[in-house]
Amino acid sequence: MRDRRSFIRKSGLALLPGLLPMAGFTSIIRDPDISVPLAGTGKNADLPPVTVNFVSDGEILSPSQQIAKLSEIDKKSAISADSYNEGGVVAALEKEFEKITGKPKAIYLPTGTMANQLAIAALSANGSKIFVQETSHVFRDEADAAQTVHGKRLIPLAKGKTGFTAEELAEAVEYYYNGEVFKTGDVTVSIENPVRRTDGGQIPFEELKKISAYCRSKNIKLHLDGARLFLASGYSGVSIKEYATLFDTVYISLYKYFGAAGGAILCGDNDLIAKMPHLVKVFGGTMYQSWPQAAMALNTLNGFEARFKASIQKADKLFTELNKLPQIKINPHPNGSNLFTGTVTEKVSTRKLSETLRKYGVLFSGFMREGKLRIAVNESILKISNEDLLKAFAEGLS
Repeated sequence: MRDRRSFIRKSGLALLPGLLPMAGFTSIIRDPDISVPLAGTGKNADLPPVTVNFVSDGEILSPSQQIAKLSEIDKKSAISADSYNEGGVVAALEKEFEKITGKPKAIYLPTGTMANQLAIAALSANGSKIFVQETSHVFRDEADAAQTVHGKRLIPLAKGKTGFTAEELAEAVEYYYNGEVFKTGDVTVSIENPVRRTDGGQIPFEELKKISAYCRSKNIKLHLDGARLFLASGYSGVSIKEYATLFDTVYISLYKYFGAAGGAILCGDNDLIAKMPHLVKVFGGTMYQSWPQAAMALNTLNGFEARFKASIQKADKLFTELNKLPQIKINPHPNGSNLFTGTVTEKVSTRKLSETLRKYGVLFSGFMREGKLRIAVNESILKISNEDLLKAFAEGLS
Protein backbone atom coordinates (compact mmCIF):
# COMPACT_ATOMS: atom_id res chain seq x y z
CA MET A 1 0.00 0.00 0.00
CA ARG A 2 1.31 3.41 -0.92
CA ASP A 3 2.33 5.80 1.83
CA ARG A 4 -0.04 8.63 1.03
CA ARG A 5 1.87 11.25 3.01
CA SER A 6 5.09 10.41 1.16
CA PHE A 7 3.22 10.64 -2.12
CA ILE A 8 1.87 14.08 -1.21
CA ARG A 9 5.33 15.39 -0.37
CA LYS A 10 6.94 14.02 -3.54
CA SER A 11 4.21 15.16 -5.92
CA GLY A 12 3.55 18.61 -4.51
CA LEU A 13 -0.07 17.75 -3.70
CA ALA A 14 0.43 19.20 -0.23
CA LEU A 15 -0.71 22.49 -1.76
CA LEU A 16 -4.08 21.11 -2.82
CA PRO A 17 -6.17 20.99 0.38
CA GLY A 18 -6.86 24.70 0.20
CA LEU A 19 -8.09 24.34 -3.37
CA LEU A 20 -10.33 21.27 -3.21
CA PRO A 21 -13.13 20.12 -0.92
CA MET A 22 -11.83 17.51 1.50
CA ALA A 23 -13.93 14.68 0.10
CA GLY A 24 -12.46 15.16 -3.36
CA PHE A 25 -8.94 15.67 -2.09
CA THR A 26 -9.09 12.51 -0.01
CA SER A 27 -9.97 10.43 -3.02
CA ILE A 28 -7.00 11.83 -4.95
CA ILE A 29 -4.39 11.17 -2.28
CA ARG A 30 -5.74 7.69 -1.66
CA ASP A 31 -5.24 6.69 -5.24
CA PRO A 32 -2.52 8.70 -6.99
CA ASP A 33 -2.86 6.58 -10.15
CA ILE A 34 -6.32 7.94 -10.88
CA SER A 35 -6.51 11.50 -12.22
CA VAL A 36 -10.01 12.18 -10.96
CA PRO A 37 -12.42 13.08 -9.28
CA LEU A 38 -13.23 16.43 -10.86
CA ALA A 39 -14.48 16.51 -14.45
CA GLY A 40 -14.67 19.36 -16.91
CA THR A 41 -11.05 20.58 -16.84
CA GLY A 42 -7.77 19.47 -18.42
CA LYS A 43 -7.65 15.87 -19.54
CA ASN A 44 -10.87 15.23 -17.58
CA ALA A 45 -12.82 17.67 -19.80
CA ASP A 46 -14.67 14.87 -21.60
CA LEU A 47 -15.42 12.80 -18.49
CA PRO A 48 -18.87 12.83 -16.89
CA PRO A 49 -19.07 14.03 -13.29
CA VAL A 50 -18.67 11.40 -10.59
CA THR A 51 -22.06 9.81 -9.91
CA VAL A 52 -21.10 6.73 -7.90
CA ASN A 53 -18.06 6.96 -5.65
CA PHE A 54 -16.56 3.65 -4.53
CA VAL A 55 -13.45 5.32 -3.07
CA SER A 56 -14.47 7.23 0.07
CA ASP A 57 -17.19 7.22 2.72
CA GLY A 58 -19.48 9.73 1.05
CA GLU A 59 -20.36 11.45 -2.19
CA ILE A 60 -17.78 13.66 -3.89
CA LEU A 61 -18.91 17.22 -4.62
CA SER A 62 -16.89 19.73 -6.59
CA PRO A 63 -16.87 23.36 -5.40
CA SER A 64 -19.52 24.29 -7.97
CA GLN A 65 -21.67 21.34 -6.88
CA GLN A 66 -21.36 22.36 -3.24
CA ILE A 67 -22.36 25.92 -4.06
CA ALA A 68 -25.33 24.67 -6.10
CA LYS A 69 -26.39 22.37 -3.26
CA LEU A 70 -26.25 25.16 -0.71
CA SER A 71 -28.34 27.32 -3.03
CA GLU A 72 -30.87 24.51 -3.36
CA ILE A 73 -31.03 24.11 0.43
CA ASP A 74 -31.46 27.84 0.88
CA LYS A 75 -34.33 27.97 -1.61
CA LYS A 76 -36.20 25.24 0.27
CA SER A 77 -35.78 27.02 3.58
CA ALA A 78 -33.58 30.08 4.07
CA ILE A 79 -30.33 29.15 5.79
CA SER A 80 -29.96 30.99 9.09
CA ALA A 81 -26.39 32.12 9.73
CA ASP A 82 -24.58 31.59 13.01
CA SER A 83 -22.35 34.04 14.82
CA TYR A 84 -19.17 32.46 16.18
CA ASN A 85 -20.93 29.08 16.03
CA GLU A 86 -23.89 30.27 18.09
CA GLY A 87 -27.46 30.27 16.80
CA GLY A 88 -28.68 29.73 13.26
CA VAL A 89 -28.30 26.43 11.47
CA VAL A 90 -25.33 25.48 13.68
CA ALA A 91 -27.61 25.45 16.73
CA ALA A 92 -30.21 23.47 14.78
CA LEU A 93 -27.59 20.88 13.85
CA GLU A 94 -26.43 20.59 17.46
CA LYS A 95 -30.01 20.03 18.63
CA GLU A 96 -30.47 17.30 16.06
CA PHE A 97 -27.39 15.44 17.28
CA GLU A 98 -28.56 15.76 20.88
CA LYS A 99 -31.73 13.91 19.86
CA ILE A 100 -29.86 11.27 17.87
CA THR A 101 -27.21 10.51 20.50
CA GLY A 102 -29.36 11.06 23.58
CA LYS A 103 -26.62 13.22 25.07
CA PRO A 104 -27.66 16.39 26.95
CA LYS A 105 -25.46 18.71 24.89
CA ALA A 106 -23.73 18.85 21.50
CA ILE A 107 -21.28 21.38 20.09
CA TYR A 108 -19.98 22.08 16.60
CA LEU A 109 -16.18 22.01 16.27
CA PRO A 110 -14.04 22.80 13.20
CA THR A 111 -12.19 19.46 13.03
CA GLY A 112 -12.43 15.90 14.25
CA THR A 113 -8.92 16.02 15.69
CA MET A 114 -9.92 18.96 17.86
CA ALA A 115 -13.07 17.12 18.95
CA ASN A 116 -11.06 14.04 19.96
CA GLN A 117 -8.30 15.98 21.66
CA LEU A 118 -10.48 18.38 23.65
CA ALA A 119 -12.74 15.54 24.74
CA ILE A 120 -9.99 13.31 26.08
CA ALA A 121 -8.18 16.27 27.62
CA ALA A 122 -11.32 17.32 29.50
CA LEU A 123 -12.19 13.77 30.55
CA SER A 124 -8.66 13.17 31.84
CA ALA A 125 -8.38 16.47 33.75
CA ASN A 126 -7.50 14.54 36.94
CA GLY A 127 -4.99 12.18 35.32
CA SER A 128 -2.54 11.68 32.48
CA LYS A 129 -2.94 8.07 31.30
CA ILE A 130 -5.22 7.46 28.33
CA PHE A 131 -5.67 3.93 26.99
CA VAL A 132 -6.25 3.74 23.22
CA GLN A 133 -6.17 1.25 20.36
CA GLU A 134 -2.79 1.14 18.67
CA THR A 135 -4.61 1.42 15.34
CA SER A 136 -6.73 4.39 16.40
CA HIS A 137 -6.75 7.84 14.82
CA VAL A 138 -6.00 9.40 18.21
CA PHE A 139 -2.79 7.38 18.50
CA ARG A 140 -1.63 7.21 14.89
CA ASP A 141 -2.99 10.23 13.03
CA GLU A 142 -3.21 13.27 15.29
CA ALA A 143 0.45 14.34 15.37
CA ASP A 144 0.96 13.30 19.00
CA ALA A 145 -1.33 16.16 20.04
CA ALA A 146 -2.35 14.48 23.30
CA GLN A 147 1.29 14.27 24.37
CA THR A 148 2.69 17.52 23.00
CA VAL A 149 -0.26 19.85 23.57
CA HIS A 150 -2.16 18.37 26.49
CA GLY A 151 0.62 16.57 28.35
CA LYS A 152 -1.16 13.22 28.27
CA ARG A 153 0.38 9.76 28.08
CA LEU A 154 -1.24 7.57 25.44
CA ILE A 155 -0.96 3.86 26.16
CA PRO A 156 -1.66 1.79 23.02
CA LEU A 157 -3.33 -1.61 23.26
CA ALA A 158 -4.18 -4.34 20.71
CA LYS A 159 -1.38 -3.63 18.25
CA GLY A 160 -2.52 -4.07 14.66
CA LYS A 161 -6.02 -5.08 15.73
CA THR A 162 -9.38 -3.36 15.59
CA GLY A 163 -9.79 -3.24 19.34
CA PHE A 164 -9.17 -4.68 22.76
CA THR A 165 -11.48 -6.66 25.04
CA ALA A 166 -12.72 -5.61 28.46
CA GLU A 167 -10.44 -8.23 29.99
CA GLU A 168 -7.39 -6.90 28.12
CA LEU A 169 -8.23 -3.36 29.19
CA ALA A 170 -8.58 -4.40 32.84
CA GLU A 171 -5.21 -6.16 32.72
CA ALA A 172 -3.57 -3.09 31.17
CA VAL A 173 -5.05 -0.73 33.74
CA GLU A 174 -3.84 -2.98 36.55
CA TYR A 175 -0.36 -3.21 35.02
CA TYR A 176 0.15 0.48 34.23
CA TYR A 177 -1.82 2.11 37.00
CA ASN A 178 -1.34 -0.08 40.04
CA GLY A 179 2.10 -1.30 38.96
CA GLU A 180 3.76 2.13 39.07
CA VAL A 181 5.25 3.66 42.20
CA PHE A 182 4.13 7.23 41.59
CA LYS A 183 0.42 7.60 40.93
CA THR A 184 -0.71 10.00 38.20
CA GLY A 185 -4.42 10.34 38.93
CA ASP A 186 -7.38 8.82 37.14
CA VAL A 187 -7.13 6.97 33.84
CA THR A 188 -9.24 7.57 30.73
CA VAL A 189 -10.12 5.35 27.76
CA SER A 190 -10.62 6.40 24.13
CA ILE A 191 -12.09 3.99 21.58
CA GLU A 192 -12.45 4.43 17.83
CA ASN A 193 -15.31 2.54 16.18
CA PRO A 194 -15.27 1.65 13.34
CA VAL A 195 -11.51 1.70 12.75
CA ARG A 196 -10.33 2.94 9.37
CA ARG A 197 -6.83 1.46 9.74
CA THR A 198 -8.39 -2.02 9.93
CA ASP A 199 -10.59 -1.43 6.87
CA GLY A 200 -13.65 -0.30 8.81
CA GLY A 201 -13.45 -3.05 11.43
CA GLN A 202 -15.85 -2.84 14.36
CA ILE A 203 -15.56 -3.84 17.98
CA PRO A 204 -18.59 -6.07 18.60
CA PHE A 205 -21.30 -4.19 20.48
CA GLU A 206 -21.44 -6.82 23.23
CA GLU A 207 -17.73 -6.25 23.86
CA LEU A 208 -18.26 -2.49 23.96
CA LYS A 209 -20.92 -3.02 26.60
CA LYS A 210 -18.47 -5.04 28.68
CA ILE A 211 -15.79 -2.35 28.31
CA SER A 212 -18.29 0.33 29.31
CA ALA A 213 -19.46 -1.66 32.33
CA TYR A 214 -15.88 -2.15 33.47
CA CYS A 215 -15.09 1.56 33.06
CA ARG A 216 -18.21 2.56 34.97
CA SER A 217 -17.29 0.20 37.82
CA LYS A 218 -13.86 1.83 38.07
CA ASN A 219 -15.04 5.42 37.50
CA ILE A 220 -13.02 5.55 34.27
CA LYS A 221 -14.18 8.13 31.73
CA LEU A 222 -14.78 6.79 28.21
CA HIS A 223 -14.61 8.67 24.89
CA LEU A 224 -15.85 7.40 21.52
CA ASP A 225 -14.15 8.49 18.31
CA GLY A 226 -17.25 7.79 16.26
CA ALA A 227 -16.21 9.75 13.18
CA ARG A 228 -17.83 7.02 11.07
CA LEU A 229 -20.36 5.88 13.67
CA PHE A 230 -23.31 6.10 11.28
CA LEU A 231 -21.51 3.66 8.98
CA ALA A 232 -20.95 1.28 11.87
CA SER A 233 -24.59 1.56 12.87
CA GLY A 234 -25.81 0.79 9.36
CA TYR A 235 -23.93 -2.51 9.31
CA SER A 236 -24.31 -3.57 12.95
CA GLY A 237 -27.95 -2.60 13.36
CA VAL A 238 -27.09 -0.89 16.66
CA SER A 239 -28.57 2.61 16.92
CA ILE A 240 -26.44 5.71 17.40
CA LYS A 241 -28.10 6.27 20.77
CA GLU A 242 -27.26 2.74 21.92
CA TYR A 243 -23.60 3.32 21.08
CA ALA A 244 -23.56 6.77 22.67
CA THR A 245 -25.10 5.52 25.92
CA LEU A 246 -21.94 3.52 26.64
CA PHE A 247 -19.64 6.56 26.47
CA ASP A 248 -19.19 9.88 28.26
CA THR A 249 -18.40 11.76 25.05
CA VAL A 250 -18.96 10.99 21.38
CA TYR A 251 -17.43 12.66 18.30
CA ILE A 252 -19.03 12.33 14.85
CA SER A 253 -17.57 13.67 11.60
CA LEU A 254 -19.58 15.98 9.36
CA TYR A 255 -17.49 15.76 6.19
CA LYS A 256 -16.86 12.05 5.72
CA TYR A 257 -20.41 11.21 4.62
CA PHE A 258 -22.66 14.18 5.48
CA GLY A 259 -21.54 16.35 2.57
CA ALA A 260 -19.94 19.17 4.55
CA ALA A 261 -16.53 20.55 3.58
CA GLY A 262 -15.40 20.12 7.19
CA GLY A 263 -16.58 20.15 10.77
CA ALA A 264 -17.35 17.81 13.64
CA ILE A 265 -19.90 17.34 16.40
CA LEU A 266 -18.95 16.50 19.98
CA CYS A 267 -21.66 15.31 22.37
CA GLY A 268 -21.53 14.87 26.13
CA ASP A 269 -22.94 16.11 29.39
CA ASN A 270 -23.73 19.77 30.03
CA ASP A 271 -20.76 20.50 32.28
CA LEU A 272 -18.15 19.07 29.92
CA ILE A 273 -19.54 20.65 26.76
CA ALA A 274 -19.83 23.99 28.57
CA LYS A 275 -16.02 24.00 28.81
CA MET A 276 -15.55 23.59 25.07
CA PRO A 277 -16.09 27.14 23.70
CA HIS A 278 -13.26 28.49 25.84
CA LEU A 279 -10.94 25.61 24.89
CA VAL A 280 -11.78 26.02 21.20
CA LYS A 281 -10.85 29.69 21.45
CA VAL A 282 -7.61 28.92 23.30
CA PHE A 283 -6.52 26.53 20.54
CA GLY A 284 -7.49 28.84 17.71
CA GLY A 285 -10.54 26.98 16.47
CA THR A 286 -13.18 29.69 16.80
CA MET A 287 -14.70 30.50 13.41
CA TYR A 288 -16.77 33.60 12.69
CA GLN A 289 -19.36 31.57 10.78
CA SER A 290 -19.79 27.86 10.07
CA TRP A 291 -23.24 27.84 8.49
CA PRO A 292 -22.11 26.37 5.11
CA GLN A 293 -20.82 23.19 6.77
CA ALA A 294 -23.74 22.97 9.19
CA ALA A 295 -26.35 23.51 6.48
CA MET A 296 -24.86 20.80 4.26
CA ALA A 297 -24.58 18.33 7.13
CA LEU A 298 -28.08 19.00 8.46
CA ASN A 299 -29.56 18.55 4.99
CA THR A 300 -27.77 15.22 4.42
CA LEU A 301 -28.52 14.01 7.95
CA ASN A 302 -32.23 14.18 7.20
CA GLY A 303 -33.12 10.64 6.13
CA PHE A 304 -29.50 9.49 5.98
CA GLU A 305 -29.94 6.31 8.01
CA ALA A 306 -32.73 5.02 5.76
CA ARG A 307 -30.78 5.88 2.61
CA PHE A 308 -27.65 4.20 3.91
CA LYS A 309 -29.56 1.02 4.75
CA ALA A 310 -30.86 1.01 1.19
CA SER A 311 -27.28 1.53 -0.03
CA ILE A 312 -26.07 -1.48 1.97
CA GLN A 313 -28.79 -3.69 0.52
CA LYS A 314 -28.07 -2.50 -3.02
CA ALA A 315 -24.32 -3.04 -2.59
CA ASP A 316 -24.88 -6.56 -1.25
CA LYS A 317 -26.91 -7.45 -4.36
CA LEU A 318 -24.32 -5.85 -6.65
CA PHE A 319 -21.41 -7.69 -5.04
CA THR A 320 -23.32 -10.99 -5.22
CA GLU A 321 -23.74 -10.51 -8.97
CA LEU A 322 -20.14 -9.34 -9.46
CA ASN A 323 -18.89 -12.45 -7.67
CA LYS A 324 -20.57 -14.54 -10.38
CA LEU A 325 -18.09 -13.11 -12.88
CA PRO A 326 -14.91 -15.20 -13.18
CA GLN A 327 -12.53 -12.21 -13.13
CA ILE A 328 -13.44 -10.67 -9.76
CA LYS A 329 -14.06 -11.62 -6.14
CA ILE A 330 -15.31 -9.18 -3.48
CA ASN A 331 -15.24 -10.07 0.21
CA PRO A 332 -16.73 -8.43 3.30
CA HIS A 333 -14.67 -8.05 6.47
CA PRO A 334 -15.75 -9.99 9.57
CA ASN A 335 -17.23 -7.41 11.96
CA GLY A 336 -16.71 -4.84 9.21
CA SER A 337 -18.64 -1.85 7.95
CA ASN A 338 -18.64 -0.11 4.57
CA LEU A 339 -15.19 -1.17 3.31
CA PHE A 340 -14.78 -4.31 1.24
CA THR A 341 -11.66 -5.89 -0.22
CA GLY A 342 -11.39 -7.95 -3.35
CA THR A 343 -9.16 -9.44 -6.00
CA VAL A 344 -9.17 -9.68 -9.78
CA THR A 345 -7.53 -12.33 -11.94
CA GLU A 346 -4.03 -11.90 -13.25
CA LYS A 347 -5.05 -10.67 -16.70
CA VAL A 348 -7.20 -7.84 -15.34
CA SER A 349 -5.61 -4.42 -14.84
CA THR A 350 -7.10 -2.53 -11.90
CA ARG A 351 -5.96 0.69 -13.54
CA LYS A 352 -7.79 -0.18 -16.75
CA LEU A 353 -10.84 -1.18 -14.72
CA SER A 354 -10.79 2.18 -12.92
CA GLU A 355 -10.41 4.13 -16.16
CA THR A 356 -13.28 2.26 -17.83
CA LEU A 357 -15.62 2.76 -14.90
CA ARG A 358 -14.69 6.44 -14.79
CA LYS A 359 -16.13 6.86 -18.29
CA TYR A 360 -19.47 5.81 -16.83
CA GLY A 361 -19.28 8.29 -13.97
CA VAL A 362 -18.08 5.66 -11.48
CA LEU A 363 -15.07 6.46 -9.32
CA PHE A 364 -13.28 3.22 -8.49
CA SER A 365 -9.79 2.42 -7.32
CA GLY A 366 -7.54 -0.57 -6.99
CA PHE A 367 -6.08 1.38 -4.05
CA MET A 368 -3.62 -1.38 -3.27
CA ARG A 369 -1.16 -3.13 -5.55
CA GLU A 370 -2.24 -4.54 -8.91
CA GLY A 371 -4.83 -7.26 -8.53
CA LYS A 372 -6.12 -6.03 -5.18
CA LEU A 373 -9.23 -3.93 -4.67
CA ARG A 374 -10.77 -1.86 -1.90
CA ILE A 375 -14.36 -0.71 -2.30
CA ALA A 376 -16.25 1.77 -0.12
CA VAL A 377 -20.04 1.68 0.07
CA ASN A 378 -21.93 4.95 0.43
CA GLU A 379 -25.26 6.40 -0.62
CA SER A 380 -24.00 7.47 -4.05
CA ILE A 381 -24.54 3.85 -5.13
CA LEU A 382 -28.26 4.61 -5.23
CA LYS A 383 -27.80 6.89 -8.24
CA ILE A 384 -27.00 4.22 -10.85
CA SER A 385 -28.91 0.96 -11.29
CA ASN A 386 -27.14 -2.29 -10.49
CA GLU A 387 -27.82 -3.39 -14.06
CA ASP A 388 -25.84 -0.45 -15.44
CA LEU A 389 -23.09 -0.87 -12.85
CA LEU A 390 -22.73 -4.54 -13.81
CA LYS A 391 -22.41 -3.60 -17.47
CA ALA A 392 -19.69 -1.06 -16.65
CA PHE A 393 -17.76 -3.58 -14.52
CA ALA A 394 -18.08 -6.27 -17.18
CA GLU A 395 -16.57 -3.96 -19.78
CA GLY A 396 -13.73 -2.94 -17.49
CA LEU A 397 -12.96 -6.51 -16.49
CA SER A 398 -12.89 -7.74 -20.06
